[in-house]
This record gives sequence, C-alpha cells and structure tokens, in this order.
Amino acid sequence: MSEEREEPRDEPQSERPQGHADAIERDADRDRRRSGELTAREMARWTWRQVTSMRTALVLLLLLALAAIPGSIIPQSGVDSLKTSRWQAAHPQLTPIYERLGLFAVYDSPWFSAIYLLLMLSLVGCIVPRTFVYARALRAKPPAAPRNLTRLPDHATYDTDLAPVDVLGPAADALRRRRYRVVEHDGAVSAEKGYLREAGNLLFHLSVLVVLVGFALGGLFGYKGGVIVVVGGGFSNNLSQYDDFVPGSLFKASDMEPFSFDIDDFNVDFLTSGPRAGMAREFDSTLRYRTSPTAPEQTYDLKVNHPLTIGDTEVFLIGHGYAPVITVRDGNGDEVYSGPTVFLPTDQSFASFGVVKAPGAEPTQIGLEGEFYPTVAFSKQTGSYFSAFGDTLDPLVSLLVYTGDLGMDSGGSQSVYALDKSRTTMLTKKNGAPYRLDLRPGQTTKLPNGLGSVSFDGVQRWNKIQISQTPGKEIALAGVVLALIGLLGSLFIRPRRVWVRARQDGGSTLVEVAALDRSGGGDVAVVITELMSALPGAPAHHPKEKTS
Repeated sequence: MSEEREEPRDEPQSERPQGHADAIERDADRDRRRSGELTAREMARWTWRQVTSMRTALVLLLLLALAAIPGSIIPQSGVDSLKTSRWQAAHPQLTPIYERLGLFAVYDSPWFSAIYLLLMLSLVGCIVPRTFVYARALRAKPPAAPRNLTRLPDHATYDTDLAPVDVLGPAADALRRRRYRVVEHDGAVSAEKGYLREAGNLLFHLSVLVVLVGFALGGLFGYKGGVIVVVGGGFSNNLSQYDDFVPGSLFKASDMEPFSFDIDDFNVDFLTSGPRAGMAREFDSTLRYRTSPTAPEQTYDLKVNHPLTIGDTEVFLIGHGYAPVITVRDGNGDEVYSGPTVFLPTDQSFASFGVVKAPGAEPTQIGLEGEFYPTVAFSKQTGSYFSAFGDTLDPLVSLLVYTGDLGMDSGGSQSVYALDKSRTTMLTKKNGAPYRLDLRPGQTTKLPNGLGSVSFDGVQRWNKIQISQTPGKEIALAGVVLALIGLLGSLFIRPRRVWVRARQDGGSTLVEVAALDRSGGGDVAVVITELMSALPGAPAHHPKEKTS
C-alpha cells in the first residue's frame, strides 16, 4: 500500500525571512545590471551626477546668459509697459507667439526660473563635495618623495661630505621660511604650498551662488515701479500712484517707504551740432521730498545714474518728454478736457505721439490723436511734418479728430496712450481728406458741425521716474567681490611641491632636489635655485638638470 505524499506548497511571502527577500532583491538588481537595464536607484544617481557636474554648471550658466538676451532686446512689461504695448501694437503677428513664450516677462517666465534653480542646484552639488575633498587635503601631509627624483622635469643633484641629517635639517628650515608645509621621513624632506588656490576656485563658485541668491531675494521681496510726473506735479509712494508696478512674489505693501516728492524744476542740455544734434546730452530734476509725512522737507538734484535713496528704496530719473497743455470745449461751450497731456517720444528729436479723450463732450464724444513737434519742420519729400530739434524752439501739435463712442463706458481698462477707434468716425474735409488740427501755442480752432473747439495753451515737461526696492543687492555685490577675490587667488596662487633627499653614496652624501608645479606651466627652476643656495655643502654653481 503506497503512502500518499503531500505536495510541497509555496511559503507565504509574509512568512519568509527578511534576509531571504533582500537577497532576492539584490539578485534581481544584479540581473538587471548584467542585462544593461538601469535600476531606479542607478538612474537617480546618474541624474544627480550629471546635474552636479562642473560641465553642467557651466552649460547652465551659459544658458542663463543666453536666456537673458531676450529680456534686454524685447520690451519687458515690468520695466516699461508703455514701450511694450507700443511694440505689441506694431507687431500684431509676433505678439501672440511672444506672449505664449513669456518673452515680454522673461525674468518671471517658468523656463527662466527653471534654468535659475537648476544652476543653483548644480552649484550646490559641485561646491559641497569639493569642499569636503579640500578639507581632507588641508589635513593631509605632503606626499612622500618619489623614488627617482631625477625623473622629474626640474631637478638638481650634488655631492657633499656632510652627513644626510646635516643637509635635511637646514633644507626643512629653509622651506618653512618660504611658507611650505614640511614633513621629514625616510631620509627625505617633503614640502608643499599653494593650498589656497583650490580655496580660490571654491570661493569663485560660491560667489556665483551668492550672486544668484542676492538676485533671488530682490526678485522675491522687492518691487519695481514706474510713474510719469509732469514737472510741477508730485508723487506719493503708494500703489495707486504708479503707472506700472511689478512686485516680487513675497512682497508686502507694508514694506514700502512712506515718502513723497514734488518736481520743482527740470533742466536739459541738448546737443546742437554733429550727427546727434537735437538729442539730450544730460538732464536733471530738482526734487523736494519728505521721507515721511512728518519729516522735514529736503531737496535733491536727481540725475541719470544718481538716484535718490530713501531707506531701502531708490528713485531713478530714466526719461523725459513733453506734455502739451490742451483744452477741449464741446458744442455747448463747456470745458470737457483741460490740462497737460503726456506725449511719448518716437525719435531722438522728441517728435512725440499722444491722444486726448473727452468722453463727456456733447453732442458726441471727442477723441484727438496726433503728434507733437518741439521744433517743427516740413519735408517736401514725404509731405509731412518732422521735428528738426529736441528743444521747444517752434512747437506745433498736429491732431486728427474722432467722434463717436470712445469705449470708455464699457467698464474695461484702457491705456491713456491709445485711442479706441473701433466705434468712432474720423472727421474729414469735403474732399475726403482727414480733418487735421495744426496748432501752435496760444491758438484755438473751432471744430466743424458745432462740435466745439480745441486750444493749444502751452507746453510742459514730464519726467519718467523709476522707483525700486531691491533687498538682496548688498548680497549680490558681496558675491561679485568674492568672485574677484577667488579669481585672483586661482590665477596667482601656484600649488608647488618640493622634495629634498640625502643618502650615503660611497664615501659622500648624494643630495637630490626636485620641484613640481601642480598647476602646470609654472617655472620652478627658480625655486630649486633659491633652495640650493640655502643648502649646506651645495656648490656655488650647482649642477642642474631639466628633462624635457
């Protein structure tokens, strides 16, 4: 009678020993490596090594420089929103593509931030391991002398009757006086110096990280804004006063300095000769300002590249232009618009473009669009006006007239420098030509069909003011200084090793001296010459050899 045997059953996974499971996992990893398949751990390690390599850091630094080029060529909405809107209006086909790529706000775009963060990560990954290696090198002793010193490129030998100890002692003392780190062992002296060269390299790479951190702090906690102020007008530092305002991600309005200022006077010096005649050579504004509502009033001469500093805020003068004083009266004789109107320069002679909106005019709304010429001239070739000089020697304003719905009652925002003409009609003469108003200061023209009148009362100037707060600028400056120090250290500090061996050779002592420049290209023959002159028993004209 045969016995029934129980078939073997698989042991539940939960009941298997942990060591057995680990062994299976290791075997699986080994099999995957043998088959050429990368494990997740190996892939992560490989990725980390690539990201933190010096080559990757240099590539990312180059990419960051290339990525900043569009920000300096294409108008940026955070720097000059007016120039950006005009560029967009002039390039309607490129504008949607540029907006999708974030080229109007390069430094706030995701792709620029990704390069920025990857560069910081790469630098940290480069610096930290090299710092530990450098720390171990600082604690390490100079290496022992090679077996054959005469095989080194720069070496010298001589014979003396002195004992080896009488040669090695003075050799060690001479090297210490020259600030070498010295050790003596096995009948030889080993010396090394130039450890700070690697410190210079590390400091240079660390400084790049410091600069990036400084810029990042400015971008996170700072802000930059712009405002156009007519000469004679004023400004208070609050959000409602700005024409354009770009805050950092972590900016708080409570961090704004509570200052205010008035522009009392503006002076400009125009070039009167040469190919750039008509351009402004220099200009400055006279400001009266208060650092707080209760602070005493002070004055400041605001110039280009000479900002007014109030606390952590800087006030820059970056541009100027003209604001013709225009008055519009409607068909009822009521004044519906009056005051200086900012016109934006379009060329170096300050020919400027601007608009006037009178939505309260009756019987219909009135819009004016045209150019201002500080010194008007007429071109027979083009049949149009142009500005011959930047100063107001013969000013003229030339305007087209539009009537109808200006689109200001729809509730949407409009630029004060653009006129919505989609629901308006341009006034024309009987022959169909545009009805144009050409006015000099003091002149008034009545509009046809009882629409009213337009007066050109005079010209005022305006200043473009940039106000910014950059918390990390001191850190960025410190990073630049550290970069210069580190670069000088890495260029001028030369790591060198020197060995002196003395051994009995028959009835005399054979002395061998050799030196090595670890940075390559350095001439260490002078080092050997100076050391030989300090060694006892060395001939006045010691035999030297230099192998190729």
